[in-house]
Amino acid sequence: MNGRILLLASLLCLALGALLAWQVQAQQGERIALVMTVDDAIGPAIGDYFQRGLEVAEEREAELVVVEMDTPGGLDASMRAMIRSMLASSVPVAIYVSPAGARAASAGTYLLYASHVAAMGPATHLGSATPVQLGGGGGLPGLGEPEQEGAPEDPADGKAAGKAEPSGEDVAGRESPAKRRGETAMERKVLEDAVAYIRSLAERHGRNADWAELAVREAVNLTAREALEQNVIDVVATDIDDLLEQVDGRKVVMSDGSLTLSTSDLVVERFDPDWRTKLLSVITNPNVAYFLMIIGFYGLIFELSNPGGLVPGTIGIISLLLALFAFQVLPVNYAGLALILVGLGLIVGEALMPSFGILGIGGIVAFVIGSVILMDADTLNISLPMIGGIALLAAGLMLWVMTRFIGLRRRTPRTGQEELLGSEATALEDFSGQGHVRLMGERWNARSTQPLSRGQSVRVTAVDGLTLEVEPLASSP
Repeated sequence: MNGRILLLASLLCLALGALLAWQVQAQQGERIALVMTVDDAIGPAIGDYFQRGLEVAEEREAELVVVEMDTPGGLDASMRAMIRSMLASSVPVAIYVSPAGARAASAGTYLLYASHVAAMGPATHLGSATPVQLGGGGGLPGLGEPEQEGAPEDPADGKAAGKAEPSGEDVAGRESPAKRRGETAMERKVLEDAVAYIRSLAERHGRNADWAELAVREAVNLTAREALEQNVIDVVATDIDDLLEQVDGRKVVMSDGSLTLSTSDLVVERFDPDWRTKLLSVITNPNVAYFLMIIGFYGLIFELSNPGGLVPGTIGIISLLLALFAFQVLPVNYAGLALILVGLGLIVGEALMPSFGILGIGGIVAFVIGSVILMDADTLNISLPMIGGIALLAAGLMLWVMTRFIGLRRRTPRTGQEELLGSEATALEDFSGQGHVRLMGERWNARSTQPLSRGQSVRVTAVDGLTLEVEPLASSP
């Protein structure tokens, strides 16, 4: 009986092992299309998520990366980093503006032009690619004040800074106004750089470079159908399956030459943003980043105006570092490292200069946020349990320090007038009312409401100048 059970168990283990091996082999042999989702402003968080998605696609040897995009635009630095990663990727990338009602505005237009396959869904649009200053307003042409007549001559080309020769008809067949060139030298530099950048992307993939320039200079837009007709995009697809079917057999330009896509019968595998990306997206939201910057500046100002307050300074330094990260003044690794160092410094400061938890709590918050930001595969892939363990250890240390100091505050004072209260003394004579007692080897004037005899032990209840208020001890003879 035992032999049969052992035999059945062995056969079951062999069957399970064969099944697992078959599943692993099947997964390794699957041809997949990795689908990512970008439905927020382009910033450091989205750039980090996009880079990690490309690395996963290369590890899984995916045939195609599809990025479902719906974005109002974003930061220029993040956009250019994403484009560099896309152009250097060994896996072709298809930017797919989806779902219905989505847009690829501003930075999204550049990403669409840079992709190996540019696709849009019905009822979507792209355009408005004019660069503007962070916060909008009177930045570059198209969003600021209207260009003035009689602007000064541009020494480079002899034309008015806000004027140029008419360019005839635009790419849509409409009468085109003079090209916008900006009102100042800085505006012209930024605008011309953006134009050259998007034209180079268009020429790389054989797309409409003239309309791309118009989108930058005039902030024009196109619907999906118009974009397809004007060779701005490659495909209009109703869903991902339709997209994969339409691009099958299409040739795309890669970093090492052309590649023919083979997208038939691909298994769609999703790589959605994780909690870290969502958290960093909240921090890098332009409104939140601006608010953090204001809190940071005013926190430091209040701390410098009233040294020792600690609360505004602690909140200010953490908010300022987060704002610098959100605006990409600090890269991901430097921002995370700075927050970790600030957090450790605040925790040590709590131990050396007790602030009743302000420095300690601020230090733990800074340490945890910095560790989360630093969780980058290219730098230090820190695990969450380690972050949580160190944070709990720091919190425990801070709690121990606080309880120790609270205990010290409750102890009886050992110096000064307060030390005399409750002390024991000895009556030097018989008296009722005024007399003398010996306390700590010294002769003191004493006053008592009860009669005392010589050698009787008394307790000090109050101190009035150089006179002690005493009462007899209940245990004294």
